[in-house]
Amino acid sequence: QVQLVESGGGLVQPGGSLRLSCAASGRILAGHPMGWYRQAPGKERELVGSRVYGSSANYPDSVKGRFTISRDYVKNTVFLQMNSLKPEDTAVYYCYADVGDRYWGQGTQVTVSS
Repeated sequence: QVQLVESGGGLVQPGGSLRLSCAASGRILAGHPMGWYRQAPGKERELVGSRVYGSSANYPDSVKGRFTISRDYVKNTVFLQMNSLKPEDTAVYYCYADVGDRYWGQGTQVTVSS
């Protein structure tokens, strides 16, 4: 069984930054992908990116150059650094881990507004 606990969401002004964290408990190996999705109101869930040991992250064009995913393989924690935030980044952000089955965090709200 894997549990994922997210933190770091909140309200930020356009142009600001936030860092999300997702701490995992359970049997997760470096070769298991961990990453982030987001879901804005009325839209489908969108992959933001993932990290697995030995590979670099890929990002959709909507966040490329602004968002960075990193991972602490010892502490089984994945991070999402979000810079130059825009109102269209407003969404609930979910972390996930693929360990055969896919596990999800509870989601954390990010609101970008002045």
